[in-house]
Amino acid sequence: MNRFSRNFAAGFATLLLLAALSACDTHEGPAERAGKNIDKALDNAGQHIERAGEKLQDESRGDRK
Repeated sequence: MNRFSRNFAAGFATLLLLAALSACDTHEGPAERAGKNIDKALDNAGQHIERAGEKLQDESRGDRK
């Protein structure tokens, strides 16, 4: 396979992939919304845990804010 054929095949595959992705449904179902809410809740909980850990480190060093 020469260089032109490989580049053409790669370009064609990319176009097919883009066409397939553009046909995807953009409406969220209830499971996707629930998943996003769970992700947000876990991110929020992680931030609170990180802040608590920082406060514990500050207290153990004797730094008070």
